[in-house]
Amino acid sequence: MKNMPREQMLTLQGFAIMAVIFVCGALYSYIRMDSLSSRIDMLSANVSSLSASVASTTNGLAAAINQAHSSLYDAINAEQQNVGTLQNQVGSFQTQVGSLSGTVSNIQKLSGIDPQLLEKYSKVFFLNENYVPASLAAIPLSYQYSDNKQLLFLTQALPHLESMIDAASSTGVKLYVFSAYRSFAEQSALKGQYTVTYGAGTANSFSADQGYSEHQLGTAVDMITPGLGGVLDGFDGTPAYQWMLANAYKYGYILSYPQNNAYYVFEPWHWRFVGVKLAAYLKAQNLNFYDLDQRVIDTYLISIFD
Repeated sequence: MKNMPREQMLTLQGFAIMAVIFVCGALYSYIRMDSLSSRIDMLSANVSSLSASVASTTNGLAAAINQAHSSLYDAINAEQQNVGTLQNQVGSFQTQVGSLSGTVSNIQKLSGIDPQLLEKYSKVFFLNENYVPASLAAIPLSYQYSDNKQLLFLTQALPHLESMIDAASSTGVKLYVFSAYRSFAEQSALKGQYTVTYGAGTANSFSADQGYSEHQLGTAVDMITPGLGGVLDGFDGTPAYQWMLANAYKYGYILSYPQNNAYYVFEPWHWRFVGVKLAAYLKAQNLNFYDLDQRVIDTYLISIFD
């Protein structure tokens, strides 16, 4: 190399230096890449750890949310059950209040109705000489058979009587009132006349003693129809009687003394107002008023004018 020209010597030295620099650069790059790879591996490990932590936290949070939802759902259900129980209690209380109110109303209603109106008389119960219906009204003359005497009837029952006679008239059947309210004294005088005329035994078979007559209540009528010569006998052979049998119950009237009754002879003309509900019940059951127990009859008193 001592004989090598100076220019070549410098060139070789330059190459040598460049080679050293290249080698050093490659070595540095290698060292840096190895460090970077380690850092990347460490970062990946951290990311993995962080992901696991996030997943764990997410799972825990989801479980907590689910538990909270479940607890809230249970609490809402429990509260709804409490509300339902409270509503049932309120409903029961309202029912009790309504029942109590209804009872009070019934008592008030009954207090305004004469308890005698559905009692059995005719040799069973007695009305004394002081008994007079609470209110009597004059039967219009157009409904009476005769205008010789103004007949009276219980005020609250009179519309039912008029409606019945009007209904019969609309079908061509003529009905008139022959007799209605009689006082204790009037019944006593009438029974005395019958006793003198027919004898006590016969009179007792068709005429009540004073105090035992349904007429004193003001709710009993003797009905008549044209063609009988102004007498009651024979009423059972008329279309008017058949109409009464089929329809009188609709207006609250019943035949007090049907055939084979235990009190008086058959009186097809004698009808008593007992209210539509009781009359309809007797009609449906084919029963006589006097066949029923008085306790059963009394349950219909509250509805007598309905």
